[in-house]
Amino acid sequence: MTSSLFTIGKFDLKLQHLLIIGILAIAFTTSFLIRSQAADYGFELMEFDPFFNFRATEYLVENGLLEYFEWHDTLSWYPEGRNISATSQVMLHITAAGTYQLFGGNSSLYDFTILFPVVFGSLSVIVIFALVRLIAGTTAGLFAALFYSVSLPLVVRGMLGWFKSEPLGLFYGLLGVYLFLSGIKTKNKKIAISKIITAGIILSFGLASWGGIQFFVIPIGAFILVLPFVRKDHNFLLWSIPLFVISFLSTVLLFERPGTSFVFGLGGFSLIVPTIFLIICIIIQKFSKQQVKTRNGLIFLCVILIIGSLLIVANENSKFLPLPSFRYLNAINPFLTTENPLVDSVAEHATTTISQSFFFHSIWMIFAGLGIWFVLDKKLKINHLEKDLIVFALIIGLVGVYIASAFVRLEVFASISIIILSSIGLSILTKGIFGIIVENKLKKNLMKLSFLALITLLLAIPLFIPENANWVTVTKSPPTILNGGSGYNVATNDWKESLEWIKTSTPNDSVIAAWWDYGYWISTMSDRPSLTDNATIDSKKIQKVAKTLISTPDEAWITFQEMGADYVLVFVAGQSFVNQNGQTLYTLNGGGDESKKPWFIRIAEEPLEKYLHSDSSSGTDYFWNETLLGKLFPFSTIAYINTSNPEIQSETYQPGLLPIYVKDIKYPINQDGPFRLVYGSPSFVNEDEILLGILIYEINDNYSP
Repeated sequence: MTSSLFTIGKFDLKLQHLLIIGILAIAFTTSFLIRSQAADYGFELMEFDPFFNFRATEYLVENGLLEYFEWHDTLSWYPEGRNISATSQVMLHITAAGTYQLFGGNSSLYDFTILFPVVFGSLSVIVIFALVRLIAGTTAGLFAALFYSVSLPLVVRGMLGWFKSEPLGLFYGLLGVYLFLSGIKTKNKKIAISKIITAGIILSFGLASWGGIQFFVIPIGAFILVLPFVRKDHNFLLWSIPLFVISFLSTVLLFERPGTSFVFGLGGFSLIVPTIFLIICIIIQKFSKQQVKTRNGLIFLCVILIIGSLLIVANENSKFLPLPSFRYLNAINPFLTTENPLVDSVAEHATTTISQSFFFHSIWMIFAGLGIWFVLDKKLKINHLEKDLIVFALIIGLVGVYIASAFVRLEVFASISIIILSSIGLSILTKGIFGIIVENKLKKNLMKLSFLALITLLLAIPLFIPENANWVTVTKSPPTILNGGSGYNVATNDWKESLEWIKTSTPNDSVIAAWWDYGYWISTMSDRPSLTDNATIDSKKIQKVAKTLISTPDEAWITFQEMGADYVLVFVAGQSFVNQNGQTLYTLNGGGDESKKPWFIRIAEEPLEKYLHSDSSSGTDYFWNETLLGKLFPFSTIAYINTSNPEIQSETYQPGLLPIYVKDIKYPINQDGPFRLVYGSPSFVNEDEILLGILIYEINDNYSP
């Protein structure tokens, strides 16, 4: 493995280099293929936010950087609009625009942004290899690259079309951490300076791409606190750590978001205070006697931790430090709870369960535990691992698992933490097995092969079992715009045709009212202003829309007139079937607005029991007869049946029975009511088996309540 193949200048290419390149190529390719499975359904952007990011990137490409930073978007949050550079992931748009102009070739920007997350998500396997290799050697780095390529939380938040914050943010974040650790490990001062400065800049790019990159600030701050106790080259630390912090925070200030709120808030506080501690601690140790300098440093650390904790507690009342939004505070303190139903309504804000964590990380959790055990066990005498880097691995590992307990979206950080620790554990275990001295070569080879077979089997289990819900198949789903985010594994053009109808069949200045989920689709695909969208900039306005939808039609008409809306859009998902009499009937609750009724009601701060039966799903008579949302749904309940025994039926609601509906348009186009149905999507009109019904109603300006 060490034999030289050929030499290029001072670089001596060996067989082991080809093996490393080959494994990294496998990791990159595996990641790329798993992330690209949605292409089987259609080549589209995924979810909702990517459509806004595409439109912002398109504006940047067409108008340039200066115009972008001055852009006040009038299609968002009508009529207030939105300051894009102050409320967006700016580096995501800048990086995408720059790489498109360099590598886009003849492809459309839309297609380029669909591939963008797959490319950067797959490139991250190389970055994690470099990071873990720096900490624990090449073998651990290769394990990390392979693990990263198939990690479910990382893959699902970087699939084809997922043109959102995470893939690029994690790429920048991991690269920044690698350069930081590499910089403080480098002996050459000039190289160290360049790496440390670049690390600060790159990490700030990650923060400007995704606010979640604040996660990396926590372990770095904690690492700085322990550096005086695990490193002896204090003179180096005295200038290198402040240089990194200055580079990072000064670059962050160049961006409106996160900008000053981060630098002069808890984020900057968590780096500035440890840096001050490091400098003072080194001075204390320098003037302390050898036998007490560690004790004196630890006493000072305790003082700093107590003061810091008191300042954070005091800040809850005085607010002298700008606080991040609730979801970031919840990440720091998973025990925080919110009574804001808007926050709770977002699926990715759900609290992570133990079963979910095990499904996400599987056997890696065991190897991560082994990794912690191995590096803490002094009897093993693992001399090739540097103490400070191992301390960082332990810190980031424990912090990642802790933070991920807050909500599902942050499981990406648990994955990174467990990948690092499990790679270290598995590499130490592998070297131990392969290093066992056995005189009988056959026995030794059998032992090695058995070990490799067992490890391969354990690591492959979550990739193939269970058959239809493993790490590979669970990521294969249609782009959201093709199934509306419903629970149906289908791909239709209902949403695309509906958005095109809005674009071509409504006046250019038409304002569309809809639930906030669909705002980005409306502004990007239909080129029409929306009242609200996924930025959730104004929670009060989202609440107002929710209140309007569950108010009476006359009250809703007045409110929509005040808000300047011209059309209102609702989305219904369900299935149709034909009964014995040839009548087409429907079951709803497939993931459209009919399934979101409880959230509309909670956000509007109304009692659920007024609108929903005890199953918190089936609408009451009041909901269907008195609310705008009930009347915008073009269905009426005909009966309730037992799905296990359809002969058991009831004309009124009974617990455990499923409501069955018939098509019933309450506001047809040829009547003079407050609303008129002017468009129904194809699966609604054609009565397809899977119903993805987008209904667009014109708000009748001539109506008088």
